[in-house]
Amino acid sequence: MTEAIEVTTFKLKGHSCKDFVAANADIDAWLKRQPGFRSRRIAERDDGTIVDMLIWDSAKNGRKAASGIMTEMGHSPVHGMIDQSSVDWTVAPVRHQVG
Repeated sequence: MTEAIEVTTFKLKGHSCKDFVAANADIDAWLKRQPGFRSRRIAERDDGTIVDMLIWDSAKNGRKAASGIMTEMGHSPVHGMIDQSSVDWTVAPVRHQVG
């Protein structure tokens, strides 16, 4: 299987990145239980855009987890912190890696 990168970008609604990261404890625990999950990074651009990047063992597992996060983790406080109209999400298979 080919690794995949999931990248989601969005703006927060009146919250700091630090607060958003703290609110992700339940999401992080959930992700660790998902088949194919490898790692997660959250970054913040100079303009305040959040970049949430996950590495999966395959695009299939990444897409499956993404479809479950809103239903299985719909109660998480993180969803209310995100400006949903600003969300851009994609999963793409890795074509090159150096490491």
